[in-house]
Amino acid sequence: MIRFLFICTGNICRSPTAEGVARVLADKKGLTYQADSAGMGAWHIGESPDHRAIQAALQRGYDLSSQSARQIEPDDFHRFDHIIALDNGHLQQLRQIPHEGGSARLSLLMDWADGPKGLDVPDPYYGDQSDFGRVLDIVELAVEGLLEKA
Repeated sequence: MIRFLFICTGNICRSPTAEGVARVLADKKGLTYQADSAGMGAWHIGESPDHRAIQAALQRGYDLSSQSARQIEPDDFHRFDHIIALDNGHLQQLRQIPHEGGSARLSLLMDWADGPKGLDVPDPYYGDQSDFGRVLDIVELAVEGLLEKA
């Protein structure tokens, strides 16, 4: 079993989208996996994903409605094989979390996609509904690569 944890700022837009996409695409590929998501901060703990993320995802067949936000914790480095940041700032913050003995591989989501490396998934929070659709486009591409290469 491969265990993925997707990380964004508050766990209400990008990382729950990546979790939902990974679940559906892994199921379609017949993979045995565990997918989860978390935020760097505690602002939204217990909240559902942003309604715009839920709506955009549902239009493409991804159901995010059962997810609730949580914050990353050091034990996650022991429970997951891959901890995947949605942007470079989060990747740098993840590297600062003490996780002695944790074997999770840290990476940037877009580094799994074909094409240029080191790119961020843009945060749609302050945008409009179309920004959530663009995030889905990007996340689908990267998660496809992740499931092929991980």
